[in-house]
Parts: sequence; C-alpha cells; structure tokens
Amino acid sequence: MSGDRRVRRTRRMVQEALVALILEKGYDAVTVTDIIDRADVGRSTFYSHFVDKQDVLFSNLDELGFLHPAPPARSGELFTFSLPMFEHVRERWPLVQALLGRRGGVGLVHARGEQLLTAVVRDELVAAGARVSVSLDLLVVCVVGAFMGLLRAWVDGETTASPSELDAAFRAAVEPGVRAVLGQE
Repeated sequence: MSGDRRVRRTRRMVQEALVALILEKGYDAVTVTDIIDRADVGRSTFYSHFVDKQDVLFSNLDELGFLHPAPPARSGELFTFSLPMFEHVRERWPLVQALLGRRGGVGLVHARGEQLLTAVVRDELVAAGARVSVSLDLLVVCVVGAFMGLLRAWVDGETTASPSELDAAFRAAVEPGVRAVLGQE
C-alpha cells in the first residue's frame, strides 16, 4: 500500500512540476531536466514512471478524467458530456490552462483531447440511433470541432462565459443539425 502511495505521490509531483513549468515558460521550452529539478526526483525515478515529457503531458490530460460522461438523464438527451466537462475545466483551471492554453503543448494536447472526445461523441450518437457511416464521421468532426473551439476560446480568455453559457451555446450550435441528421436515418 505504501508503495502505491509513493508511486502516486511521485507521479503527481512530476505532473505538477510540468504544469508549473508550462505556465512559466511554455511547453516547448521545458526539458526533462527542468521537470526532474522542479519535482526533486532522480532521472531514473522519472524514467521509471514516464517515457518523456509528452508522456507526462498526456498523463495530466488522461487523469483529468472528465471525458467519462454520465448516462443521459432523459431519454434522447444528447451531449451529456458538455456541461460536466465545462464545469470540470473550471474546477481544474490552472491544469487546463497549462494543457490547453497558448503556452501548453497545444498541438499534442488538442489532438489527444479531440481523439478522446471523438470516441465519446461517436458512441453517444450511435447510442442515439445514428448509423456508422461517412456522414456520421463528418457529423462527429463538426460536433467535436464546435466543442473544442468553445473550450479553446474560454481557456485563452476570449470569453468569460460560465460553463452553463458555454454548454447552452454548444447545444444551440450543434443540436439542431445533429437531430436533423438523426431524424433522416
């Protein structure tokens, strides 16, 4: 048990060191040596937990854990991930700002976030009756793009909207089109 606690503590210290360094000088300028020094861990300890700094970056994103939506509260409800995800982002603001903000590993994190969100959206639309097809693939791209666009604008300070306002804007932009496509199938 204490070994598990030490492992979690070491991983957390390394992850927090990367976040702090990203906020200070940007992802691209951060080296593994910087992370090791900030976390006060040995090089072999770092490499026993992570492959490289990208692995630390992705572990932070994966551990946010907000891409696991609850089942819809009402039958036919779409995009149950939206409001909880925006609320979770607000709760974990410094981490999200480091991961998704302009100073973060933007391309890497956005690609990973879009990959995770694509699976969530695709599964939800299939559960809502969409057929697996090229039109579903295109619809998923549109939905994910709209969500990620709002998220990026919020994280980069282009809007001061609340999570509820972001959720409402997202739903207003995508639900009518999605429901129209679902109704045609």
